[in-house]
Amino acid sequence: MRAANILHLGIKEFRSLRHDWMMGVFIVYAFSFAIYTAATAMPETLHKAPIAIVDEDRSQLSARIADAFYPPYFLPPVFIAPSAMDARMDAGVDTFALHIPSMFQRDVLAGRSPALQLNVDATRMSQAFTGSGYIQSIVAGEVNTFLQGHRAAAAPAVDLALRARFNPELNQSWFGAVTEVIGNITMLSIVLTGAALIREREHGTVEHLLAMPVTPFEIMSSKVWAMVLVVLVASSLSLVLVVQGLLSVPIEGSIALFLTGAALHLFATTSLGIFLATIARSMPQFGLLLLLVLLPLEILSGGMTPRESMPELVRFIMLAAPNTHFIMLAQAILFRGAGLAVVWPQLIALALIGASLFLMSLVRFRKTLAAMA
Repeated sequence: MRAANILHLGIKEFRSLRHDWMMGVFIVYAFSFAIYTAATAMPETLHKAPIAIVDEDRSQLSARIADAFYPPYFLPPVFIAPSAMDARMDAGVDTFALHIPSMFQRDVLAGRSPALQLNVDATRMSQAFTGSGYIQSIVAGEVNTFLQGHRAAAAPAVDLALRARFNPELNQSWFGAVTEVIGNITMLSIVLTGAALIREREHGTVEHLLAMPVTPFEIMSSKVWAMVLVVLVASSLSLVLVVQGLLSVPIEGSIALFLTGAALHLFATTSLGIFLATIARSMPQFGLLLLLVLLPLEILSGGMTPRESMPELVRFIMLAAPNTHFIMLAQAILFRGAGLAVVWPQLIALALIGASLFLMSLVRFRKTLAAMA
């Protein structure tokens, strides 16, 4: 009867999720619009930044400088009057405003060091930091070329032959889409499982289950397999329809092997979600716990920044987190086409961490049900 109870209780979870339309919208958003946004937004890259130019010199050199700003890094420059510069910057129309003073070319040819004023909207922090360096380099290059009369390229002392593997065009949308899928798998699995348990406690359904001939192991196992299946199906559709289809991101490795690792990872994270739900007494408390747990997991696991750049102690501690091994596995399979011979250590680590979290959550879940009874 144990297997039958787990099966029917899991089907009950599907029915509860079907009636929770808000959670359904959240799942669809996390594996569709959120993936597309993460792949196409690219906030850390200078992309079509608006720039205005106040050209009071009207010389050949100032025209060369203005013509040096072009897509995809900048939008075509807009020439404005000096009086409009501050107003456009305050309104957020321009990210950069370059002021070229009068007699600029004459001072350059005379050997003086004239100054250009660059106003930057620093509220757009990533573009402001990157774009300022771009503009300084562009202006310096055009001035040097103008003085020399030709565009001289100095021969480098060492010739670097660059070959980019797995992403030859260095397209950041490829990285952003897959990374977002990996992160949302962790987030959704914890949120769905924990919310399902808290929702049953708030609606009084747990008391009904306690009156039935079912054990805490059966109740917990049903929630785990049901939510694992939901997230697996959603992530599979996201990889095929959004990542490969809409965004045309190539997947190097086996999706089946990736889903196998994702299932082991979900076994661990759904158990973690139940553990957090037994600690929280309400949905707001569960949300606060998620902030304390999800942020360190996402930031320190190697998904946002390489683990090699972190302190050794942090890297050692984060080996106990399931998504550290899952990110290593997922990046190896989806980015580099790794097979089972490469990722088997991560699979074993996920299985061991998942079993430990499941047992720990089961002990906590039994205590919670005993206190309610």
